[in-house]
Amino acid sequence: MVSKGQTGLDFESLLEESVKVHGHLCPGQVLGVKMSMLGLREVGITDPRGKDRKSIIVFVEMDRCATDAVQSVTGCSLGHRTMKFMDYGKMAATFLNLKTGRAVRVVAREDSRQKAKGYCPEIENKYAAQLEAYKLMTDLELFDKMEVKVTVRPEDMPGRPLKRVPCGKCGEYVQDKREISKDGLTLCRPCAGSGYYETVREDIF
Repeated sequence: MVSKGQTGLDFESLLEESVKVHGHLCPGQVLGVKMSMLGLREVGITDPRGKDRKSIIVFVEMDRCATDAVQSVTGCSLGHRTMKFMDYGKMAATFLNLKTGRAVRVVAREDSRQKAKGYCPEIENKYAAQLEAYKLMTDLELFDKMEVKVTVRPEDMPGRPLKRVPCGKCGEYVQDKREISKDGLTLCRPCAGSGYYETVREDIF
């Protein structure tokens, strides 16, 4: 029997809710739910969607299935500025308690993939085997954890923007001190040469 976690819901309930958000059940959902339960417990967050909702920020290092699970369990999101996406390509997340300053980084162990085979040898499909095995495996088998220090800049905190300035080239407004000074101009990142897109044609309405 799975015991109740820090949110007052058991693992199965949290997983069920996460699957609704994500759209399907997969190994990443199981990892993400368990990762979140562990991280929240380690930093002393007991009610992330209720009384503790303003006390938690999560830094996710992957844009994969597990991220949806982390959002589902913690209630953190990009829109609320309580989830920060760090594009590291690692199955890891850091949970920060803003009130205490305690932060714990949880990393999925690579060897858990191999251990999963031993849990469900009768299941031939490796992903199906991982999914069922991850449900059974302990946190110690699934994750490494470490206490870390995280400094959140004022402009990265939840709340209203601290500053809004127009780009000196395109005129679009930049919030939260993301502007760049270059050649005497205040520019947005695309105009400063570090954008992810290239304009083909403007005013296409």
